[in-house]
Amino acid sequence: MTTQYYTASSLDGFIATLDDSLDWLFPLGDINETGYPSFIKEVGALAMGSATYEWMLRHVIRPDGREPVAWPYAQPTWVFSRRRLPPVEGTDIRFVSGDVRPVHADMKKAARGRNVWLVGGGELVGQFYDAGLLDELIVQVGSVTLGSGKPLLPRRTTSPSLILESVRAIGPGFAELRYRVPRG
Repeated sequence: MTTQYYTASSLDGFIATLDDSLDWLFPLGDINETGYPSFIKEVGALAMGSATYEWMLRHVIRPDGREPVAWPYAQPTWVFSRRRLPPVEGTDIRFVSGDVRPVHADMKKAARGRNVWLVGGGELVGQFYDAGLLDELIVQVGSVTLGSGKPLLPRRTTSPSLILESVRAIGPGFAELRYRVPRG
């Protein structure tokens, strides 16, 4: 079981614009041509922050304001938020707040030996990193710069530094970087 941060980032290190837009991302390629289809098969539980969840509600579940489409994940999902957020009917979404450690323990149980995916955002992933619970980063680096936005991981990771495990090109728009988070 591995706790992974799988995400896309601009070349200058942002996962979204300051207003949480991902419009820069989608013209760069088809998600089905990345490692995502095989990645998601190994995921047993997910966690995301409130901004990511609200983006999903606006752009995936109810993109045009009409009838909602199905939640895209069969796995149990934990949403970290200090606010009350609307649920998605017929899903296993659990709203939580506070320390990530006890929630991570629950996520591991629910994942049943499969991986835990930290969907985002960067600040939430930083909390897992701070608690020593992040094992791996898989970053699809896009061939664009944003100049500002929501950072990939708003933490210093200098000592010890992340360990690069692999690099691969994905079409003309992405480089996939896979890092292991060292312990100690």
